[in-house]
Amino acid sequence: MPKVAIVAALEREVSGLTRNWNRVERQYQGRTFVFFEREEMVVVCGGIGAEAARRAAEAAIAVYRPIRVQSVGFAGALDAGLRVGDVFAPAVVVDARDGSRVEVDGAAGREHFTLVTFMAVAGVQQKASLAQAYGAQAVDMEAAGVAMAARVHGIAFGATKVISDELDFEVLEMSRFIDPQGHFRTANFAAFVSLRPSLWRRVAALARNSRKAARVLGEHLERYRQELNQSSGQSSARESEKIAASPAAAHPTPRSAATSGANAGGRE
Repeated sequence: MPKVAIVAALEREVSGLTRNWNRVERQYQGRTFVFFEREEMVVVCGGIGAEAARRAAEAAIAVYRPIRVQSVGFAGALDAGLRVGDVFAPAVVVDARDGSRVEVDGAAGREHFTLVTFMAVAGVQQKASLAQAYGAQAVDMEAAGVAMAARVHGIAFGATKVISDELDFEVLEMSRFIDPQGHFRTANFAAFVSLRPSLWRRVAALARNSRKAARVLGEHLERYRQELNQSSGQSSARESEKIAASPAAAHPTPRSAATSGANAGGRE
């Protein structure tokens, strides 16, 4: 069985990793989940938002019994020093719904980096507010949900994120295009944008940034997978945490990225 279950929101975020993996559909609590399997790792894409992420993590835990659950995907920068393609592993995840904080397993000795999970796509003004309120350097929409599932089951939790939109990038308000299950209504979004030429340049930039972020994240996770397989003879949770916190799981300081898009290689 896999040691690590990776939970992402959308398949495009991890497509660079899961290409040519074994794809299977499994049922859990009346829902169908698509899993990508390979050796010591399984990936599930549960949809956008903390609740969708929590459900996907619960399904992965029930079906595969991993020893670690990892929230993976795109994040927005809350610090001007972060650039598209910067990969980081936070030491703390904050849930903006109630302000609760979760220490990431295996983060001891790691330079402090805080990720806040917010319930909507954050624009420029919202990013500034989140940075001030939580002392966070980046924002996502799923990590706190994955952390909740991991804690309930007593499983190690980690997070690996890549910046897809920078601090000064004004992301479109997309809540109307996300259904209650966390699925993105791509056709509706495309129709909306097609009638508004003023948005075309910004959408093109978002798509370009997302492709770059996905490519860098895929390369990073492939290195992680290879290291995980090399340690397959040691199946303890401590070993898995050691891998997740190794130099391959790079994390930037607010002003200096350890793994940047320039050196290593938003949601659309």
